[in-house]
Amino acid sequence: MVPPLILLLFLTLPLFLFFFFFQKQRTLVNKNKTFPPGPRGLPIIGNLYQLDNSSLYLQLFELSKKYGPIFSLQLGLRKAIVISSPELAKETLKTHDREFAGRPNMIAQQKLSYNGLEMFFSQNNDYWREIRKICVSHLLSAKRVSSFSSIREFEVKQLIKKISCHASSEKVTNLNEVLMALTSTIICRIAFGRRYEDEGVERSKFHSLFNEFQAMLITLFVSDYIPFLGWIDRVKGLHVRLDRIFKELDEFCQEVIDEHMNPNKDISEGEDIVDVLLQLKKQHSFSFDLTYDHIKAILSDIIVAATDTTAATAVWAMTALIKNPRVMKKVQEEIRNFGGQKDFLKEEDIQKCSYFKAVMKETLRLYLPGPLLMPKETNEKCIIDGYKIPAKTIVYINAWTIHRDSEAWENPEEFYPERFLGSSIDFKGQDFELIPFGAGRRICPGMHMALAALDIIVANLLYSFDWELPEGVKNEDVDVEALLGLAQHKKNPLYLIAKTKKE
Repeated sequence: MVPPLILLLFLTLPLFLFFFFFQKQRTLVNKNKTFPPGPRGLPIIGNLYQLDNSSLYLQLFELSKKYGPIFSLQLGLRKAIVISSPELAKETLKTHDREFAGRPNMIAQQKLSYNGLEMFFSQNNDYWREIRKICVSHLLSAKRVSSFSSIREFEVKQLIKKISCHASSEKVTNLNEVLMALTSTIICRIAFGRRYEDEGVERSKFHSLFNEFQAMLITLFVSDYIPFLGWIDRVKGLHVRLDRIFKELDEFCQEVIDEHMNPNKDISEGEDIVDVLLQLKKQHSFSFDLTYDHIKAILSDIIVAATDTTAATAVWAMTALIKNPRVMKKVQEEIRNFGGQKDFLKEEDIQKCSYFKAVMKETLRLYLPGPLLMPKETNEKCIIDGYKIPAKTIVYINAWTIHRDSEAWENPEEFYPERFLGSSIDFKGQDFELIPFGAGRRICPGMHMALAALDIIVANLLYSFDWELPEGVKNEDVDVEALLGLAQHKKNPLYLIAKTKKE
């Protein structure tokens, strides 16, 4: 039998050796000065104990005020840097786009993306380029997005009817609730031709699944950063939970695919994204076989990425406008002048409204749905701002901080859409002070689909109704506190009273 003291020595010796190695590495980094500065961390865990995934962008903003527009973090055994200025965002996303196009390999992301078979979490390689081309050309092109305009218009008209009933009875409308229901219905119909909002148990099951899916994506797995402490994840039950959510996701997507393969399927809804993917699967025109797992991974991308972000941004737009009556009045006058006697604003009408477009840009500047761009990882070593960044370094780009940069924006905390009138600044990836959808080769491919839904929703809410706060609530009482998570939702619901517009 091994004496307890000897056993304890064998168990603790690796930790002591690691402590020594870690401190030696920190000393070399501090002497070298070729890696960005950053907060001092603890041995082994580094800065992990200081960070919370749900509020990470705010914590990184505070650290940037102390350490500058580029600083480093030690996340367990992994190095990371944080970019917090338009100039360095341009250097990262344009000048060195190729070197910064990788994705960190994280357990939950890989599991839920079928080992990176979709666009967002796959590595920067030939496969990613081809799967992205498939999605952009066949699913998310301007032509394809335009083909779904009738779905968007129908569902927004249904919302307007619902709110009209609220208006006639002076019922308060919970915009968070109705807009989340609307966007999920639009995306579900576009993606797989189903409406889940009117199906009771199915609706609850659908929303529960994708809420858990998103929660899992921001859950900290210790093994992602300190592999030899991965047992902690198992003790906490994270792997069991992850396996359960993946199984439910897989069953849901398989059910959708089976419905579409049924020869008796109702085709009155028209062609949806699953139909397109199944047709592509039959063509065998790619360098790899498009499987059902590819289709499931792409579906989960579209549902999770599009539903939450569009609803959150629409609520933020209405929040900003109700707090700024001057802007509300001005944008309503513009869209109503263009709309004339129409009952409903179509998508082509909205494109003519320059001030409305400025309002939406300002909303995406101040209340962007994804405050941190999706983490990147360096494919190879490179130099940024004079610092040597090694390969396999995780890269966070804090768009929330960049959108509030006082050198890029005058009065950055003010909601002032006029700043975009006569300005060429846009969010399509060429102006690095405004990057709600990212930039470079990893720019969000679903941008056109998101904007199409966002514009028609907000424009028609403003066109059809005058909006007031409930009795006793003042403009300054409306908070702008965010519910921290994968997408930046308004924490407290926005309750407004709709009044039928005066002709």
